[in-house]
Amino acid sequence: MDTDYLNINKIDAYNRSFDLSNTIWDIVMKWGYFEKDTVGKQLVKATDSISANIAEGFGRYHKKDKIKFYRYSNGSLLESIDWIRKSEVRGLITKDQFDFIINHFNELPKELNQLIKYTNIKLKY
Repeated sequence: MDTDYLNINKIDAYNRSFDLSNTIWDIVMKWGYFEKDTVGKQLVKATDSISANIAEGFGRYHKKDKIKFYRYSNGSLLESIDWIRKSEVRGLITKDQFDFIINHFNELPKELNQLIKYTNIKLKY
């Protein structure tokens, strides 16, 4: 019996958000103490929370639990967008860094909605 089960590493929203959180970590680690302590911690926590909530939802058994955590990811995404915009306005990241990150952030709502839709269709409970 060879059944192909869904693996978290095959979920686009998870992969994109995981990679982005590590990109943001690398950027923030180069900032000064004040910048890290004020904006950096908030940005890293919010961005890390996107993939962490997807992972937690993926590990839940019931459809409603899964979807609840996928929606939490969307809230963390919006918070991350706010912090990355502040980072750009305050001169903490370059325009190129901002464009790269925001382009990926803009893809995530579609991917999260696809994950929610897939979960709704495939799971009974």
